[in-house]
Amino acid sequence: MARPVRRAERGVLPAPVRERLAVATAEYNNCTYGLSAHTSIGAHVAKADAEVLERARPVESTDPYVDALPALADAIDRGSGPIDEQQLKTARAAGVTDAEIAEVVGDLALNILTNYFNVLADTDNEWPVVTPYAHG
Repeated sequence: MARPVRRAERGVLPAPVRERLAVATAEYNNCTYGLSAHTSIGAHVAKADAEVLERARPVESTDPYVDALPALADAIDRGSGPIDEQQLKTARAAGVTDAEIAEVVGDLALNILTNYFNVLADTDNEWPVVTPYAHG
């Protein structure tokens, strides 16, 4: 008899944190589809609190560890890769591991790709609409 295959957990970051990263990236990239999808997925699938997801949009948090992850992703996104060494030191001081930093970079790359695609394709939005803030 074959043993059942157990599904491995995806990555090292908890799902609510990954959704916060996706929300922050979609906000920065003005992607209504991504922002709408990840706000809904974050609330209903990852079970992230609505206030936590809203605070993710401007990359805010009340937890230094959780705040360090989207702050790092935001710095990488805004800098198109390179970041200030102090940003890495701050993340590590908050307890972020090398594996988590690697996952942040991978998730960020995937989120940017899907944001750009959905903005370019003007993808029909089947999610409850969340409009990005006006960026100046």
